[in-house]
Amino acid sequence: MKFKLNLITLALVANAGFAMAADGYGVGNANTDKVKYDKWVCKGCAVETGVTGNVGVGVAYNSEDDIHSANAFGSSNEFAPKVDADINYIGKSGYRAKVEATDLGLDNGRLDVNVGKLGQYNFNLNYRSIATYSSNTVMSPYSGIGGNDLTLPDGWVTAGTTDGMTELGNSLNPFELSLKRERAGLGFEYQTESLFTTYVNYQREEKTGTKTASGSFFNQSMMIAEPVDYTTDTINAGIKFRGANWFTSLNYDGSIFKNDNAQLSYDNAFNPTFGAQTRGYMSLDPDNESHIVSLLGQYNENGAALSGRLMFGQMTQDQDLVTSGYGYSVPTESIDAKVDITGLTLKAAKRINREVRVTGSYDYSDRDNNTNIEEWTQISINDVNGQVAYNTPYDQTTHRAKIAADYRITRGMKLDAGVDYNRDERSYSEREVTEESTVWARYRLNSFDKWDMWIKGSFGSRDGSDYQASEWTSSENNDLLRKYYIADRDRSMVEARVSYSPLEALAIDFGARYALDDYTDTEIGLTESKDTSYDINFNYMFNKDVILNAFYNYQIIESQQAGSSTFSGPTWEADIEDTIDVVGANLSYNNLMDSRLRLGLDYTYSESDSTTQVRQNVTGNYGDYFAKVHNVNLYGQYQATDKMAVRLDYKIEKYLDNDAANDIQPDTIWNVMSFGSNSHDYTAHMIMLSVNYKL
Repeated sequence: MKFKLNLITLALVANAGFAMAADGYGVGNANTDKVKYDKWVCKGCAVETGVTGNVGVGVAYNSEDDIHSANAFGSSNEFAPKVDADINYIGKSGYRAKVEATDLGLDNGRLDVNVGKLGQYNFNLNYRSIATYSSNTVMSPYSGIGGNDLTLPDGWVTAGTTDGMTELGNSLNPFELSLKRERAGLGFEYQTESLFTTYVNYQREEKTGTKTASGSFFNQSMMIAEPVDYTTDTINAGIKFRGANWFTSLNYDGSIFKNDNAQLSYDNAFNPTFGAQTRGYMSLDPDNESHIVSLLGQYNENGAALSGRLMFGQMTQDQDLVTSGYGYSVPTESIDAKVDITGLTLKAAKRINREVRVTGSYDYSDRDNNTNIEEWTQISINDVNGQVAYNTPYDQTTHRAKIAADYRITRGMKLDAGVDYNRDERSYSEREVTEESTVWARYRLNSFDKWDMWIKGSFGSRDGSDYQASEWTSSENNDLLRKYYIADRDRSMVEARVSYSPLEALAIDFGARYALDDYTDTEIGLTESKDTSYDINFNYMFNKDVILNAFYNYQIIESQQAGSSTFSGPTWEADIEDTIDVVGANLSYNNLMDSRLRLGLDYTYSESDSTTQVRQNVTGNYGDYFAKVHNVNLYGQYQATDKMAVRLDYKIEKYLDNDAANDIQPDTIWNVMSFGSNSHDYTAHMIMLSVNYKL
């Protein structure tokens, strides 16, 4: 889109002009030598200049071999250093600098640096690292993991089933499934004292690692490691204008994604039957771009506020198609995908009088797929039928409207109520239009001393156009199947919260929620779902030095599903129950040893459990899934001098999960070569010593 460069240029030129003003031509640099500041300066409003803040360094030792523990400890290394900082500089002439660093050096660290002059301009430098770890014990016979060409070892013996692969057990080697992201950015913002503000931000993110993929030949497949080597460049630029009671801005947001690997090739571990090949190929995430221009505005007058946003954008993808191993001609070298997006948001609020306030909003979003439609040779897994197939340009348009009012009945009593309306239009879908309306009301009472409580109830109903089996899926799906996100549904919900402070040192907060989804016209698919949850929070100050915080959260989701094994009416039913429990506490003891020592204990326990029972004449249990984790952090901080503090942290994570999908040996399923067991059962320990110095 040509307008993206014009807008960036406009923002850069504006920045250049304002930067010149900052060098001596702006209002903030006017000649004020003859101004008698002593006549009006505030004697008690002196701003402290110079450097303040603190800086800290630390090093941790991690004892656990299971890399999954690094998600909790923030590092996969045995020894892990880190830097923390919160440094501020204020100059006498208004220049300021701020450096913030948190766990810098660990896998999930961050750095943020801002330098500028208050009310005029600001330079920003930022860095962020993010890492997630799945396992370092998954097994595969392939070489070249991390790259785009996976090969089996010399002497590999193919077979029709996994248990016939005689070299499988001898060829397995462990590797790591993890993803790491590093993000760095630069930004500049300039502010004038009256009307204009402009900004430009640039950011680059590099994401590397491996993730799970599947390579298949006919009805046989192998779990393989897909390489991740992504680069994403984003730029945000804009100009803002403001007045006494209005604000507007013109903004550009651009994103360019590149994948260093266009395809992944791999050896076939099975016998190449039914015309299958000895080598397989799969295309990976293609390079793509996104460019969006938006106009924002807000206006306030006489107790009324009106705001809006108008957005236009385009997403494109024009990477060459992967044709390796494909024996048919393709109609074009690249798909030349284009999707235009349009959005509009309007919000209004008006206070009618002291008791009544009315709000409303409307959101419009349109996704228009303008990708060229081509003829493609259709290949079925069973046979080559020679029929012509087309790529389908799916479009979607959504409308969201809300209106609400709140009424102050009396002091400490308030009533809110509103109506929400959603309409979705989808092309080439089993249901082209769905509409949902929800009415809700909330009553709040805080007129009683030490009490604050509210209760909210709502009811929503979704229906739409006639549900028809899509011509693209009618041969695979039962005509009675209803997809839950477009099926008719009635949703009833009630939630409440109560806060109580019986003592000055004690606060208790309790909340509960219940929701029932009834899929009224579904014969095959999700028919009902109940979601119940509650939580309680407890805070007690024993004295000025000892404080206890505790909480407990519970949620249970009960779902009912019906299915058919005969492509007719329902022949089996399933009951699924998912429960989540989370409990935690924090205890701190301050001012020990002549107010130099602080001790603390943080503890959390979480457990998620899922069971599925299927009834088809007899009842069968799919087996339980659960994950249990205990996290403990015991710490002590000693103020060695007026400026230096030493802290010691001891962290423990005890983790156990059970998932049948993660406990399959490479040759358990005859036509699937898996990664082996990927369950976790460990107790990990970390000790961290850190020193903090006050500047």
